[in-house]
Amino acid sequence: MGVSALWLAILVSAVLVFLASSFIHMASPWHKNDYPKLPNEDTVMAALRSTGLPPGDYFVPRPSSMADMKSPEFTAKLKLGPRAVFTIMDGSTSSMGPQLLQWFIFVLVVSTVAAGISGTVLGRDAGSHAIFHEVGLATWVAYAAALWPLSIWYRRSWSITLKSTVDGLIYALITAGVFIWLWPR
Repeated sequence: MGVSALWLAILVSAVLVFLASSFIHMASPWHKNDYPKLPNEDTVMAALRSTGLPPGDYFVPRPSSMADMKSPEFTAKLKLGPRAVFTIMDGSTSSMGPQLLQWFIFVLVVSTVAAGISGTVLGRDAGSHAIFHEVGLATWVAYAAALWPLSIWYRRSWSITLKSTVDGLIYALITAGVFIWLWPR
């Protein structure tokens, strides 16, 4: 069965996941304390502004080469600290419109990939358990698995990663439920 047979399930699940994620992030306290306020926020912001850093991802201290990483000077920088991974964003706008649009497109892509997987593996006569299994696993992995390396390699808070993994499970359950409901028979 092709993806086109599942277009309604793709669209409805994307809209419901988008709404659920909006509720989780804006109306519930679940992610309220993910990023604590810096004690000297104004001082840190002024210091960063003074560097003229363009938007992008940064890692400090960062060695110039493998040889530099082994040097006594770099080792001293590591010991002195702090070590940080951070993202500089353009401060020209506070609108979340572009990010919300990108998120919705991502959710559509995840639902479409789930439709491609489940439509290929399952037929029109598939049972609810099989649909739930295929769609739920595919979407949970898509929403959550890529977050774990951020905690493993870049020391992102495990609390944020685990909460986001639960979010991904909620999105997967919604998507799987919609696919069961709208599966073409």
